[in-house]
Amino acid sequence: MDVQLTDHYGTKPGQKTSNVNVTPGRECGSGQGNNKTKKTRRGKRGKRKRGKKPKDEPPPYLPPEAEEGNIEYKLKLVNPTQYRFEHLATQLKWRLQEGRGEAVYQIGVEDNGLLVGLSDADMRASLQTLKRMAEKVGADITLLREREVDYGSDRSCRKIAEVLVRKVPDDQQFLDLRVAVLGNVDSGKSTLLGVLTQGELDNGRGRARLNLFRHLHEIQSGRTSSISFEILGFNSKGEVVNYSDSRSAEEICESSSKMITFMDLAGHHKYLKTTIFGLTSYCPDFAMLVVGANTGIAGTTREHLGLALALKVPIFVVVSKVDACVCARGALERTLRQLDRLLKQPGCGKVPLLVANDDDAVTAAQQFTQSSSVTPIFTLSSVTGENLDLLKVFLNVLPPLSNSKEQEELMQQLTEFQVDEIYSVPDVGTVVGGTLYSGVCGEGERLVVGPTDDGRFLRLRVLSIQRNRSSCRVLRAGQAATLALGNFPRSLLRKGMVMVSPKMKPIICWSFEAAVVLLFHAKTFRSGFQVTVHVGNVRQTATVECLHGKEELRTGESAVVCFRFLKHPEYLRVGAKLLFREGVTKGIGHVAQLLPDLNTPDQNHTHNHNNNNNIT
Repeated sequence: MDVQLTDHYGTKPGQKTSNVNVTPGRECGSGQGNNKTKKTRRGKRGKRKRGKKPKDEPPPYLPPEAEEGNIEYKLKLVNPTQYRFEHLATQLKWRLQEGRGEAVYQIGVEDNGLLVGLSDADMRASLQTLKRMAEKVGADITLLREREVDYGSDRSCRKIAEVLVRKVPDDQQFLDLRVAVLGNVDSGKSTLLGVLTQGELDNGRGRARLNLFRHLHEIQSGRTSSISFEILGFNSKGEVVNYSDSRSAEEICESSSKMITFMDLAGHHKYLKTTIFGLTSYCPDFAMLVVGANTGIAGTTREHLGLALALKVPIFVVVSKVDACVCARGALERTLRQLDRLLKQPGCGKVPLLVANDDDAVTAAQQFTQSSSVTPIFTLSSVTGENLDLLKVFLNVLPPLSNSKEQEELMQQLTEFQVDEIYSVPDVGTVVGGTLYSGVCGEGERLVVGPTDDGRFLRLRVLSIQRNRSSCRVLRAGQAATLALGNFPRSLLRKGMVMVSPKMKPIICWSFEAAVVLLFHAKTFRSGFQVTVHVGNVRQTATVECLHGKEELRTGESAVVCFRFLKHPEYLRVGAKLLFREGVTKGIGHVAQLLPDLNTPDQNHTHNHNNNNNIT
């Protein structure tokens, strides 16, 4: 049977199709497609007849269907019986649970991945059945794209549909993905976020970024120096819900099935510690590296890319300000070539993929989470709006990294909340912001917070919770929020503390061992050296007490190093990622062991802090 795929997915005729091996768009810096296949021999006239293909060419396949995950293959869904329909709805509910509220259905595909296709009539009937299934479980469907499978002139053209099924929002239990925004100063990060979240194009002088700044000096200088958060919501049909008159954060949360939380990090080198804190503390799911098309790879761009790679945060690239390259001929192409070389170098090992259309954006979003080497690249303008829709399509389809099983396991653990920000709010009292690492936290929850400078934990009570600036009754593992603590003294709190369940009996340490790799050091790294250590939300100066088995380290070498904090003890987890720096010195690793300290007071002892609203 002669089978041929048309170019709906960027695939070439007769090419084997795979969710991992098919590369969307084209390689950055190249004028040809990514789908590298051997050229077929052509006849004397230079053309191959339609429907004729070499005998050794395999039929088009997707990877076999997996029992776990949120991807389901269905050959057809035409007129199912009532019993069959109930079974299909239960199956859809399972796939939605696996995808944390999202599922992808491939219609016209057998369980082994063979692309069979359906006629137009059968495809319409199958989509109608899938829509009924979605309505039964409280979800909507969105047709992402279609492929055509041509069986030659003797048979009619058949189609394969890829459909996104997404739950309708219920009690703020939307899918929340956090994206850290990196890039050199003046690359257009804040402006891009302003355009994405507010729906109005920039005037070319930074008007779109003004609402993102938190301090007066940021407005005056136009440069971000603190971490700010912006949200972009998608409803169950994949439409952006931000763009309406006077849309508040609470209304966006209520209407969203999927939320993208952008963390706008500082681009100037003197605010590097703030950028590192945002990457280590807020646990972003993805990183968006913004590069100015007119300036190219400059300043801290390489350093931010290196930080994301060291912390193993999946990264995609946005080349902004393409409108500024209209007069500067070749500037955009030069920037893309720089990116191509940078991403392919041995220390990076990435496959850059330039997204050129909606189909590329969908494929890139799926492969981005399946393969750690794929790096999508977008070229856009915040002034003209060029290719902004491609980025929105990508963010809408982008699946979560963790599945429902991992989420359930974290929720079964005891409560642990990282304190990243501390505020004093009039008529509310002390408020802390951060991320719930494990467990479940509700209003009225009694926790202990610490460690204090003398290594103790204090009792407190959570009065109310806000998530994305709207009230929330229950906080689940992996979600970021702010917790109101009433008149608990702000002076007793600091960044880097944790709020945990009293049942946990938290263990703290002054000293710990870490398996590290020295990324760069001008001379040699030895005992007595002082560095700033970043572990999650912990940021403190520590002294290198000893290097096990070695007297010194040079760039590229690894060892087990013993660190000791200088100011106060900290709460650490074994296995947590670690990053340390001092000047040009940089290293990464993970916590291997917590060392007991005889001078530390009873670590499991807690103090009662009595006040009107927090009495234990």
